[in-house]
Amino acid sequence: MEKYKKYILLSLKIAFGSSVAIIIAENMGLNYEVSAGTITLLTLMTSKWQTIKLSVWRIITFISTVLIALIFFTHIESTFLCYGIAVAIVVFFAEALGWRSTISVNAVVIAHLVQSKDFSPPSIINELLLVLIGVVMAIILNLFHFNISHKKHIESNMRSAERRLQRIIREMASYLRGDKMSSRVWDDMNVLEKDLVAFRSDAETYQDNTFSSHPAYYIEYFDMRYEQTQIMHMLHSELKKMKSMPKQAKVVSEYLDFLSNYVIEINAPDMQIKRLNEIFNDMKKEDLPKSREEFESRALLYHVLMDLEEFLNHKAKFVSSLDEVQLRKYWNNATPSQTKAH
Repeated sequence: MEKYKKYILLSLKIAFGSSVAIIIAENMGLNYEVSAGTITLLTLMTSKWQTIKLSVWRIITFISTVLIALIFFTHIESTFLCYGIAVAIVVFFAEALGWRSTISVNAVVIAHLVQSKDFSPPSIINELLLVLIGVVMAIILNLFHFNISHKKHIESNMRSAERRLQRIIREMASYLRGDKMSSRVWDDMNVLEKDLVAFRSDAETYQDNTFSSHPAYYIEYFDMRYEQTQIMHMLHSELKKMKSMPKQAKVVSEYLDFLSNYVIEINAPDMQIKRLNEIFNDMKKEDLPKSREEFESRALLYHVLMDLEEFLNHKAKFVSSLDEVQLRKYWNNATPSQTKAH
């Protein structure tokens, strides 16, 4: 639903902005007034930050485009040859500088100048005004976004990722208790990884459409969950290699159940790390394994604990990486139960 809402908003903004740009160009008595609408359309197909950067690039490259067209027009009589060479040069430098998005508008400017064969100051000013009308209209309209609903959509994705990761951890805890592991676990992890990539992309779009520094938090959050999901992949593989369940498996199973309750956004994993270290210490005090099979199973179980340590370290690094503003917002979002969990 959120996706279609964005499509509708973009469509309406482009239709409205392009029409208004054409009306403004007509009222100013500019030639090729429809091009103002085209420039608005091309510039609106970006995020808020991209629009501002793209607008600056277009104004900068406009000057170089006019100079290139002027140089070749004065030396080449053939219209198509002049246009082709000028466009080739503009494309080359735009690609070299990473400004590919400016090519379309610059090509329009070259076409107008070459077709009219008029490089007088009024003609150049006409083209400059078309560009300015288009980019200014795009900047104004791109200030309007459904950022509040977009933010709620991102936070809904966060809750979804947490619930699914909790289910995966509980499934592994159940396996350590001797229950059969669902064949869907592997597929669930694969789907979650793919979704986390999409969630991150959505968070990037949100960041590009707001002037706040806080949205980078959402990108880092989904990166952290993606890394944790990959660790679950390794942990799952190690569990499947175990030929028997040593008695320590019950302790690890209980810990996984305990840990699953803290796979939430507002939580620094200090308590979970402390409890994991206690399990490590207790396992070191255990008697040596009596058989090769028990030795291998206990070694794999130890690797599981190491994976869980890395799992928690990713969350700890995420929390410690937050700046003062992000950290304040992070804890302000906490519910009373989450604060108590910390």
